[in-house]
Amino acid sequence: MKITGVELADLHVPFTPHTDRHLKYWLPHWHIVQICKITLDNGVVGWGETIPNYTWARVPENIAERIVGRSPGDLLWEDSLGAGVQMALFDAVGKALGTPVYRLLGAKVREWCPLSWWAMDMPPKDWAIQCADAAAQGYMSAKLKARTWYDLHAAVQAIIKKVPPQFKLDFDFNGTLDNAANAVGFIKSLEQYPQVAMIETPIPHGDVAGNHHIRSRIDRPVAQHWGDPPIMTALSQETTDGFVVGAGAQGLQRQAIACDLANKPFWLQLVGTGITTTWAAHMGAVHRQAKWPAVTCMNIWESQLLTHPIELRGGYYRVPEAPGLGIEIDLKALKKYRVDYSWVDPPRHVYRYTRASGEVTYYGCGKEALCWIYPRDAMPIAEAGSNLDVWEDDGTREFAKVYEAVQNDHTLRRVEKGKKNKKK
Repeated sequence: MKITGVELADLHVPFTPHTDRHLKYWLPHWHIVQICKITLDNGVVGWGETIPNYTWARVPENIAERIVGRSPGDLLWEDSLGAGVQMALFDAVGKALGTPVYRLLGAKVREWCPLSWWAMDMPPKDWAIQCADAAAQGYMSAKLKARTWYDLHAAVQAIIKKVPPQFKLDFDFNGTLDNAANAVGFIKSLEQYPQVAMIETPIPHGDVAGNHHIRSRIDRPVAQHWGDPPIMTALSQETTDGFVVGAGAQGLQRQAIACDLANKPFWLQLVGTGITTTWAAHMGAVHRQAKWPAVTCMNIWESQLLTHPIELRGGYYRVPEAPGLGIEIDLKALKKYRVDYSWVDPPRHVYRYTRASGEVTYYGCGKEALCWIYPRDAMPIAEAGSNLDVWEDDGTREFAKVYEAVQNDHTLRRVEKGKKNKKK
């Protein structure tokens, strides 16, 4: 059994309309999904996908010369081949052997894997829409990008009016609470809501003492990314209750073994459409500590790229039992979305932060930079009545003037009391 061919194709898969209203300014390059098709000499075809502008490993340019003519079984655990190729290899070998992928990965410990909705930071009413959509589609938890430039109490209150009481919220601050003093006080204020389940990265991981202090003071589990700080530091200094893991099959296996020995749960963070989500389910089926809901972001795209879309029951996805990944690729969708480019730029815009007092601050940086610029400037922590919206280039002289003023990480601050918010 040898590999006779490998084909790669870039797709531009649109986000769902409501997601696109926000995500097009931050991660428009996530529109690009790279599909991998591997063909064996017995006619078996394996499929995989890579989100090339995010994933843990892109497919190398010389992939054909590295794998064509070789046995797929010899290559399964080579993470350096990239996400899509590795998935496709496991899919092809599983089909050739008539066995599901999870049996190639290890011994099954569960049949149903928990899966979480994902949403970027949004105003309260938009988070409420996202979570209502999640609940309607069978999800029972959402991992949300919590940001201190929004009124997060108003956001939680808006959400819980729209979802079942069992629906859980996991808040990922990406370090924007800045320090332990901020984090403990604010997270304690969220403990009044039983729906708030977990806190990820409240402050930068490098502040080991601060993270230990937070974990010892709050009444919610804390999650950190695997490897930052180093695993032995995280365990010995008790900085976290569990981990966010994401890697290739070999790397993830190593992380999962360590988590099992330390009795630390984790969530799988393997981003992609229905193809990657199914791969994550096979991973979750064999790794004992994959107990927290996996985050694949499948919900952000308008298509799962599958002929039979994944359906959740009570927040869980049943691991397929058919050979390989156990899914059927939607070939019509692949043809529909295929493009000859691999990057998408955001529209020109600025961010407008407003406070109830009427004070407004404009930012010209992207959301990644805003995560450190906002706390650097000692801005309020989720102040009541605060909000962040987007002002897209509308061709006016006013926009051009503000845009020019906030380049190179500068900010523009002024009072606009009574002025209507700019349209998104």
